[in-house]
Amino acid sequence: MSLSRPALLQSFDALLTPDRFKDYGPNGLQVEGRDEIRKIVSGVTASRAFIEAAIAEGADALFVHHGLFWRGQDGRVTGWMRQRLGLLIGHDVNLFAYHLPLDAHPLLGNNAQLGRVLGLEAQATRFGEQDLGWLGTPEAGTAFDGAAALGRHVESRLGRPLTVVPGDGRPLRRIGWCTGGAQGFFEAAIAAGADAFLTGEISEPQAHYARETGVAFLACGHHATERYGAPAVAAQVAAAHGLEHVFIDIDNPA
Repeated sequence: MSLSRPALLQSFDALLTPDRFKDYGPNGLQVEGRDEIRKIVSGVTASRAFIEAAIAEGADALFVHHGLFWRGQDGRVTGWMRQRLGLLIGHDVNLFAYHLPLDAHPLLGNNAQLGRVLGLEAQATRFGEQDLGWLGTPEAGTAFDGAAALGRHVESRLGRPLTVVPGDGRPLRRIGWCTGGAQGFFEAAIAAGADAFLTGEISEPQAHYARETGVAFLACGHHATERYGAPAVAAQVAAAHGLEHVFIDIDNPA
């Protein structure tokens, strides 16, 4: 079966409602390719390695969290941008990218899917910019008596080492999280009542906030925390229209 490009865009937009968000780049169709889509390949970032792997898989459309175009970037099509665009246009492949809408979707988004992977039960409370931060509790039968225990659990689920600032050693009953580069949400997570906060990255101030407030901070990897939303969304849309779907994960230490 196949689906037209406009119909696929409509399906993604209906699911992710990008108009609700003030974002850092364009959401939706970023590069126009062939008219009919039979196979979607999803991934985290539209890197050259991902684009090459997706073309080798026979992709008609790519669906990613990190697209090619961002507010304030150099607009010239040279170097790495020329290479990525050249591959997409040369092989007539569509590129769809959704940033904050993909983080926020209540069931399929990056935050919802990270909570699923880590066994965290989300509460209704949201915090941070555009209410993108989530607050929840460990699933029934699970408890963490401190940041070290939580860190071991997260490392085992994500398969990568973390940076952990342990806080004051309190039991971790309320855990806040936001995927990617959301270290700036730490103060909002503290105000929301979190005993620990998980995100992808850490900057210099967060270590001091953790030590001074007693709230643990765990930097789990930007890429590592955002591997789950894109395949979840793409798989659901593909299944709804009888399309093929493949997820390709290009390893990234960041």
